[in-house]
Amino acid sequence: MDGTQQGNPRAVSAPPAERSRRDFLRAAGLAGVTLTVGGALAACTDTSTAPLAPRDASFAVVNGNNVTLDFSSDVDVLNYAYALEQLEAAFYTQVVATSGFTSRFTPSEQSILRDLRDHEIAHREFFRAALGTSAIPDLSVNFASINFTNRDSVLTTAQTFEDLGVGAYNGAGRYLTNEAFLAVAGKIVSVEARHASAIRAVRNGNTSSAFAPDAFDPALTPTQVLSAARPFVVQNITVVNA
Repeated sequence: MDGTQQGNPRAVSAPPAERSRRDFLRAAGLAGVTLTVGGALAACTDTSTAPLAPRDASFAVVNGNNVTLDFSSDVDVLNYAYALEQLEAAFYTQVVATSGFTSRFTPSEQSILRDLRDHEIAHREFFRAALGTSAIPDLSVNFASINFTNRDSVLTTAQTFEDLGVGAYNGAGRYLTNEAFLAVAGKIVSVEARHASAIRAVRNGNTSSAFAPDAFDPALTPTQVLSAARPFVVQNITVVNA
């Protein structure tokens, strides 16, 4: 048994309703950021529990398993990032939960993989809270091609996902019109790049010079990213106006 599964497991639940938005964003280092209908920013209050995106906002078009994101809207660029964070969070959650995890990886490697899981969950939950009812639905993942009981399969896939995430953020940044959203993306992509480096260190040894293939990370188009991610996601996600 390879420990694969379909679905979108949540290792942690969404932030409780009674927790203020400000508290949650402060934990993510993003306190004070809020989204209005026009994409402008306003300061959130200490007692605000509303999502960053307004409850009457509607951007992504969802038709069954088909999800269309419109990059003329900053909200859908954030939904694009949210989709990728869902995928990564589900992957690392299953990596850590699969039987034999502690025998396949050293204690140090286990710590790294658990940290990656927790980071991706934090990213996913940030976007879930930030987008509110403007968020795309929970995605269903298809990890049938990944052997979670095999160390090489796990690490190869991890590197693929981390490199994909870095390239996706780099490529999508140009579509964000709001500087505050761009700053949020910068905070996240810098962590994703650290993830990519950490996975390379685990795969190749800490003395390897492969921590970064080049001096500049690539910027991938939405088409490139979604093509690479498509085998792992049940829904068909497309992007327009990009």
